Amino acid sequence: MTSSATCATPNAIGIAADADDGTLDVAAGYDPRITPRGWLTASAGESPGATLRRLVATSEELMVLARDRLAKGRRFDVHLPYGLMDWTVLMLHGFWDSWIHERDILLARGADHPTNGDATAYAAAYGVFIAAAVASMFGAQVRETLTLGGDGGGIFEVDGRGGVTLTVSRVTTAGPPAAEVADALAGRSDIAAAIEGLPARSRAALSPLADFFNTPVEQGPA
Repeated sequence: MTSSATCATPNAIGIAADADDGTLDVAAGYDPRITPRGWLTASAGESPGATLRRLVATSEELMVLARDRLAKGRRFDVHLPYGLMDWTVLMLHGFWDSWIHERDILLARGADHPTNGDATAYAAAYGVFIAAAVASMFGAQVRETLTLGGDGGGIFEVDGRGGVTLTVSRVTTAGPPAAEVADALAGRSDIAAAIEGLPARSRAALSPLADFFNTPVEQGPA
């Protein structure tokens, strides 16, 4: 029930998104470590079945709306935790967030994560992108090539000079599994071990996002 409730509200965020939307703006008080907890009130008192039905309905609504925006060529920026981005990046952010949290639940229970190479590649690519974007907020400019293996693997080239760009070449290659690197970049496992093949400066630059997720929220005075 918790996972469904959490996913339903990001659907609502995507549906309501418009120019300069600040729902995920850290300057406006959004904290990805704790703010989403409050979203669970949307399902307070609901049965699991009702929550799942709402998830399905809002997912369908969001997909129809997103396709319509694309067909009409709508372009507008929204606030993400690391800055202003086109609304299409918000859609990718929502996918990455859901993919990571599915793994949070399933892997902790010893279950397999039902995904595929395309989904893993998108999640890993966005993980690299957001890690580099957060690094740029701290003055670091990551310019590195990551060679990732397993499903979703390939060559991930990130360049943080003058804005973050990412190029992905889907090829079969050896390297740390793409899914495990995505986990590590999001703070779910040891990032130093996951990207140990990179130079020390790049490992340090790509670590702030994972470090942030694992930093306890400071409690204000009672």
